Amino acid sequence: MKIGFIGLGIMGAPMALHLLNAGHQLFVSTRSRLPESIAASAAQACANAAEVTRQAEVIFIMVPDTPDVEAVLFGPDGIASALTGQSPRKVIVDMSSISPMATKAFALKINALGADYVDAPVSGGEVGAKAGSLTIMCGGDAAVFEKVRPLLEKMGKNITLVGGNGDGQTTKVANQIIVALNIAAVSEALLFASKAGADPVKVRQALMGGFAASRILEVHGERMIKRTFAPGFRIKLHQKDLGLALQGASELGLALPQTAGAAQLMQVCAANGMAELDHSALVKALELMGQHEVAQG
Repeated sequence: MKIGFIGLGIMGAPMALHLLNAGHQLFVSTRSRLPESIAASAAQACANAAEVTRQAEVIFIMVPDTPDVEAVLFGPDGIASALTGQSPRKVIVDMSSISPMATKAFALKINALGADYVDAPVSGGEVGAKAGSLTIMCGGDAAVFEKVRPLLEKMGKNITLVGGNGDGQTTKVANQIIVALNIAAVSEALLFASKAGADPVKVRQALMGGFAASRILEVHGERMIKRTFAPGFRIKLHQKDLGLALQGASELGLALPQTAGAAQLMQVCAANGMAELDHSALVKALELMGQHEVAQG
């Protein structure tokens, strides 16, 4: 197929390459300089999203936030400007993590222009993007989902159609709540153990064999101990996702106190110049308050 991919950052570039390596013809556009991996490939660079749309049958979007998706869709030289009169019917697949309510509005506008829309946010970070093992949470029409499923399978392993447009994004917000609270829990546990004089390496090893075991303890617990906070998923992006959760909770009349607490810990990091670090660096907010750093014994 002729595939478009807009947004070639930490996540987008390896995801796009999986589609190219599967034999599809790839048309790409990104705000910044083309990543080396894409520039050296057979992908065809396009000047803007409209040009990508004119060339491709299915167009993927992978950008940071709701306003970025809106600009790609409806800005000057955006996707919408190239949809009128296009045949056959094109499919837009937004794999960004954005507002569920905005997603529903975007889908209606794209449908009205004669194209289909699937929201398909992902979980798994840079590691999952490179490995093609992302979890992909989808919202959209079942027939359209089945059309793009073979493409999604090149980028992910656990792929679920949750419901209609917006439901994929709602699921991603729920995912981000769980991940944030787990990072906060692991941070508190390892900080407590370290301050009490225990070796956090051995504490983590012991906990991995019990009911407290989790992927967060395994991966991010190791990051906290080894002090490796190069971004797989930046604090500022997780902040954005928790903001969506709290905004949605307000609209629904819900209280999410633990989510609010995790958001505040991330804000402490951001206020201290750590917004670009991996979200496992949330532990640094607790370390600042406790005046103690998790350290190997």
